[in-house]
Amino acid sequence: MQLTLSYGRTGMPVDLPDDLDVQVLRQHPLPALADAATALDDSLRSPVGCVPLERLARGRESACIVVSDVTRPVPNEALLTPLLACLHDCGIPENRVSLLIATGLHRPNEGAELEEMLGRGIQEKYRVVNHVARDPHAHTSLGEVPLGLDGQTVPIAIDSCYLQSDLKITTGLIEPHLMAGYSGGRKLVCPGIASAETILHFHSPPMIAHPGCHAGNLAGNPTHAMSRAVAGMAGVDFMCNVTLTEDRRITGVFSGDLDGAHEAGIAHVDRQCKVPCEPADVVITTSAGYPLDTTLYQAVKGMVGALPAVKPGGTLILAASLSQGLGSPEFTGMCGALSTADDFLCRIRTDAVVIDQWQLQSMMQVLQRCEVMVVSDGVPEETLRACLLTPMLDVREALRAALKKHGNGARVAVIPEGPYVTPVPAGAAQ
Repeated sequence: MQLTLSYGRTGMPVDLPDDLDVQVLRQHPLPALADAATALDDSLRSPVGCVPLERLARGRESACIVVSDVTRPVPNEALLTPLLACLHDCGIPENRVSLLIATGLHRPNEGAELEEMLGRGIQEKYRVVNHVARDPHAHTSLGEVPLGLDGQTVPIAIDSCYLQSDLKITTGLIEPHLMAGYSGGRKLVCPGIASAETILHFHSPPMIAHPGCHAGNLAGNPTHAMSRAVAGMAGVDFMCNVTLTEDRRITGVFSGDLDGAHEAGIAHVDRQCKVPCEPADVVITTSAGYPLDTTLYQAVKGMVGALPAVKPGGTLILAASLSQGLGSPEFTGMCGALSTADDFLCRIRTDAVVIDQWQLQSMMQVLQRCEVMVVSDGVPEETLRACLLTPMLDVREALRAALKKHGNGARVAVIPEGPYVTPVPAGAAQ
């Protein structure tokens, strides 16, 4: 069986033995829109749950449009072009529009990277601001919201550039998210443009360990609850989100009210991404290629996303380029200080929360359930071993090692698109 795994920018061809018991888990093939530009225009004129954007924009003096950072493959130029045209038609000039990059606690996006994200024309014409979560002077306090656990409340601060704008718009991509259930919608505000203190509470160990905190789930999910509460306090006048095919063409446009449009997009995503499966002894997966597999920090999403497809004690094989290394200095430092998964998870219960700790917590929770082998040409073997991962030269070598452990009759599942697929128990409602 020949397959191509999403890996880096070019993919990774693999040739699996024909005698394996293999199930390939792919998105349900929903069609790309024949005319995405017209669909985007229509969604601004006939949004879900609110008046058209042109009515919202008239009389406003300024606007802030929140845009996902480089870790999300959002077709920003396609989304922004009709949005900006509508704002200008309604009297908001170019110099009164800010594009705010929702970096959360990620690094800023600049230069050629920013041009690739937005398109040169947009990058050069508009004020583009990278959110800086660690700058306390760049935020405005909004008070407190429930944490989502045991009645606790936490302080909230949001980027002042956003709060000071007359018209507040968020854009983005709706897809499964390892913690918040789904991306897009309220997540562009929290954690996207929240202060570091707010984000640390959002990603605290009890939140990440909560059983409701997983891909494809909003019910009883404390990260979703907190994110929505923060977005409500900050205010979102209009959202415009899309869904994508495996090759990243637009399958749906969901504009309008923060809740109504997001819920419509989630229903579309569920039809596309929730795929029934029987748990397997060995799962081969990815982190969906560029830009999501550039660091181990982001590639954890591939591990977590595939976990429902892995039997307890099974083996997870992750192919990820890791072309930019492990991640932030904080994440890299924590990786270098690991001893065991149990030790790390025990320590974070009492220690102060460290930036990016939540992603390592998620990875350690995976390692408590299964072995993780990593195929990558971006990080040295000794570095992967220090992260408690098992480095492998290629997928075939990893598969041979896994079958030696589980037997030649082992059930194998392959998820070429990684976290863009949400495995669910066979027979579950789609």
